[in-house]
Amino acid sequence: MSWETFSLLNYLWMGIAVCTFIFLFFLSAPYGRHIRPGWGPTIDNRIGWIVMEFTVVVVFLYFYASNGWPENGFTTFFAGCFLLHYVNRSLIFPFRIHTSGKRMPVVIMLSAMTFNLVNGFFLGYYFSHFANYPPDWKYHWLFIGGLILFAGGMVINWQADNILIHLRKPGETNYKIPRGSLFHRISCPNHFGETLEWAGFALMTWSLPALTFLIWTAANLIPRAVAHHRWYREHFPDYPNDRKAFIPYVW
Repeated sequence: MSWETFSLLNYLWMGIAVCTFIFLFFLSAPYGRHIRPGWGPTIDNRIGWIVMEFTVVVVFLYFYASNGWPENGFTTFFAGCFLLHYVNRSLIFPFRIHTSGKRMPVVIMLSAMTFNLVNGFFLGYYFSHFANYPPDWKYHWLFIGGLILFAGGMVINWQADNILIHLRKPGETNYKIPRGSLFHRISCPNHFGETLEWAGFALMTWSLPALTFLIWTAANLIPRAVAHHRWYREHFPDYPNDRKAFIPYVW
């Protein structure tokens, strides 16, 4: 595939992300606290998480090795960063959450698989066929700043996930107001942290598919954070008034 064709596909996928971003402000995805009837057959929540998130690991690795295993050290490092996130999301996180008895619509799992298939292809193919980083890339401000942002976002994301997981005791299914860390400032630091993470990834790789992936991440997680924030306010009269939805002190 030529770079021109590859770029065009990325831009088309970005355009779909923008449409999705607008759509999700009017209709929240029906899983988790927003699940509701009328979305067809459902699947066990844990199984759905594993299947839809592990998809990207398989697809990414397939295309990453499709042109011979890349020998560039930076490419290997970036692949490791990407896989670190998704191995956690697919093989560790689903077994930590208290999700017994919960289900998600199959259509949500399939849509997430589609998202992961496309993004896994773009990133894996780029690193295998187009990426070429010079030896001194590690000194570039894009790499250094991006790595700091990626690591910081991952810490925020994992810390927020840990707080949410421990809100409930085993067997509990009710929702509670999360507190601690950035939860004092925003309703969804897990989504905020993940968006920062992929913003850092886009910077340190300085690549079109990583930018595409960031735009898609924001298109999914920002409306989700706004929906969560609204849900908390509707269900908890004592919800902190000074807590924002997504960006501390701002929004």
